[in-house]
Amino acid sequence: MAVASAAPGSISSKQLLFSLLVLVLFCDACQKISLQVPSHLKAETPVGKVNLEECLKSPSLILSSDPAFRILDDGTIYTTRDLLLPSEPKRFSIFLSDSQRLPQKEIEVVLSARETKVFRKRHTEDTVLNRSKRRWAPIPCSLMENSLGPFPLHVQQIQSDAAQNYTIFYSISGPGVDKEPFNLFYIEKDTGDIYCTRSIDREEYDQFLVYGYATTADGYAPDYPLPLLFKVEDDNDNAPYFETKLTVFSVPENCRIGTSVGQVTAIDNDEPGTLHTRLKYKILQQIPDHPRHFSIHPDTGVITTTSPLLDREKCDTYKLVMEVRDMGGQPFGLFTTGTITISLEDENDNSPYFTQTSYTTEVEENRIDVEILRMKVHDQDLPNTPHSRAVYTILQGNENGYFKITTDPNTNEGVLCVVKPLNYEANRQVILQIGVLNEGQFSKAANGQTPTMCTTTVTVKIRDSDEGPECQPPVKIIQSKDGLPAGQELLGYKAKDPETSSSEGIRYQKVGDEDNWFEINESTGDLKTLKVLDRESKFVKNNQYNISVVAMDAIGRSCTGTLVVLLEDFNDHAPQIDRDLTICQQDKDYAILEPIDLDGPDNGPPFQFLLDNSASKLWTLEPQDGKRAILRQRHNLNYNYYSVPIQIQDRHGFSSKHMLSVRVCDCTVQSECRMSSKEERDAKPNVVLGKWAILAMVLGSALLLCILFTCFCVTTTTKRTVKKCFPDDVAQQNLIVSNTEGPGEEVTEANIRLPTQASNICETSTSVGNLGGQGIKTQQSFEMVKGGYTLESNKGGGHHTLESSKGGVLGAADTGRYTYTDWQSFTQPRLGEESIRGHTLIKN
Repeated sequence: MAVASAAPGSISSKQLLFSLLVLVLFCDACQKISLQVPSHLKAETPVGKVNLEECLKSPSLILSSDPAFRILDDGTIYTTRDLLLPSEPKRFSIFLSDSQRLPQKEIEVVLSARETKVFRKRHTEDTVLNRSKRRWAPIPCSLMENSLGPFPLHVQQIQSDAAQNYTIFYSISGPGVDKEPFNLFYIEKDTGDIYCTRSIDREEYDQFLVYGYATTADGYAPDYPLPLLFKVEDDNDNAPYFETKLTVFSVPENCRIGTSVGQVTAIDNDEPGTLHTRLKYKILQQIPDHPRHFSIHPDTGVITTTSPLLDREKCDTYKLVMEVRDMGGQPFGLFTTGTITISLEDENDNSPYFTQTSYTTEVEENRIDVEILRMKVHDQDLPNTPHSRAVYTILQGNENGYFKITTDPNTNEGVLCVVKPLNYEANRQVILQIGVLNEGQFSKAANGQTPTMCTTTVTVKIRDSDEGPECQPPVKIIQSKDGLPAGQELLGYKAKDPETSSSEGIRYQKVGDEDNWFEINESTGDLKTLKVLDRESKFVKNNQYNISVVAMDAIGRSCTGTLVVLLEDFNDHAPQIDRDLTICQQDKDYAILEPIDLDGPDNGPPFQFLLDNSASKLWTLEPQDGKRAILRQRHNLNYNYYSVPIQIQDRHGFSSKHMLSVRVCDCTVQSECRMSSKEERDAKPNVVLGKWAILAMVLGSALLLCILFTCFCVTTTTKRTVKKCFPDDVAQQNLIVSNTEGPGEEVTEANIRLPTQASNICETSTSVGNLGGQGIKTQQSFEMVKGGYTLESNKGGGHHTLESSKGGVLGAADTGRYTYTDWQSFTQPRLGEESIRGHTLIKN
């Protein structure tokens, strides 16, 4: 806490002097500060001083929460108007902030009114001391940098008007005094003379803002703090220097006059905007110096070309010795020199040329993929660039494609190769004209002419050799009808001996026939069909079936040819379609039919769809674009399987009949349809059996036991006269009873088979229908020795046999099979009546 006294606003000079005594006791930084002041304060009266730096170093913004007070940069607090303090302490805050956006600091100031004591200095007069209305201001001054002294050097003197009546002491603060650089200035407190103690470098400190203070002996400040600006005058003590020590520019060769190469920049640390920093640039020397190709703008430092004759092939690099001088280029100005390098960028202004005007080489006939010649070229452009890499072209003589020329990437040579066999009998030599260019596009040279292509002549001599048979052409096409039967002959492949131009003595062998359709005549090469030719076979691609043939002469030399059998399409396939369809009622009430015809387009769509009359009551067919049709329900059908007979014809009327299996299901997507049989859809869980249903089950079980017992008895009797053919545990091993209860099984066929007399095996599997709505399915099939066993029914007291129910009698030597319908017509009227009656009672 700080305590300070301020001057009262009374008329008494003693009271005024006493009020100027302000005691400020500082506590911790940014803590509360208390000042004791008179109760009556006039405007523009200092009330105290706070140390702002202890709270925030170098604040850039100082604000007061009370507009009745303002705070100077040095921490002095002044009133802005007349104030009469109340008996309670008056509080306000000082807010500090800087440019780095740190959190704002706050200093709380408390002003307490108290009575003041009047005293006076022994050397003052008893008169009223009024604050000066005019501001005390010295003459502006400047300092010369690098001054030689003598030091201390008198700078300026400050005086206060209050010195006429009171003893005034002077002091200064700020940079150069109590801030960096320390002790550069000092002031004589009695006279106000300010002195400089040493020379100053303007490039380090260009000015100093110092505050001067005038106070009486008792600490009262009769005047505001006086800002003193000491400006340091510049001395031309810094020579300019180039911003970059090593500067490299590049410019294309053959560029036009006035093309910008680059710009050099220099820095001068002297005061900007003065003659000391007015720079001029100059080229002192060009290496090599003839002819002169470059100039520089003296003010901007931009280097441009002055000649269109920059040729990289003559000189690829230039060096310029530069000078930069201040004082507007005057001889007495300070200067610095430097060197820059200018590299010329290559352009394709030189065409490659062959080292020889003509070449001669030879090659043996029938040789392929063999190198026969290498050709060298010269190019003055930059190596290993598109401007010098050669591209060779055969201009004439290679109309049949026997040769190929490439560029060796390592040597840039042209490599001439044979890629197709040459025939000595057809041609003894070939003359080629070969040209060469560059990868990069040609640019216009300095004279404005475009370089031309260089050419050379190559004579290729062909050496004779005894070669084998020749397969020409390598691929032969023959036509055949689709469906050609086996045993038919077709013309085959023919090879020739190039020496005799005949096929005599040549043998043929088939080496490629994927589906083994043909056999080949060894002497003539003709083909004979082994199978019916089918254009729709998986081995036929694009109506073509390929056979590879090897032709061989007497000493084993051979050639290979390909025989292509082109099959004409025949309308031998009716349209086919997927017979299993699913209609999800929650999604849509129709199914899309998309048939496929294996024949070609000429024997395929448009298709015609015909619906059988028996299905037209439930379904309709709607043709779509000749390739598809929509099968739609006439009304919403029950969830079930439906058989839909349709007929599909191609464009020529060739048709096929299909029985579609359509599943109508309660789903949104087909994968959600779990229905698999009518019984599963009609099954109802948790059904209680009635008494009639139970009775029907008991009667069925009794009938089953009777059958098993009869089988056992007959088997025992047969054992006495016939050799035993089955084990004793026939009831356990050969009698198979199946009574499986489970959803989803569908009876497709159940036969009662009567084997020959040589069989003594009785195999049984039972089948009981849908009992009482239970959804229980049991399949039974009987296999019995023929001629003996009957099934009896007590219903109505009648005696029934399978033969009688079927309507025929089996002979002793007859072998046959009872179908499931025969068995069902015999058993169902006897087993099902009670079951149906019981099921009806349950429903009721």
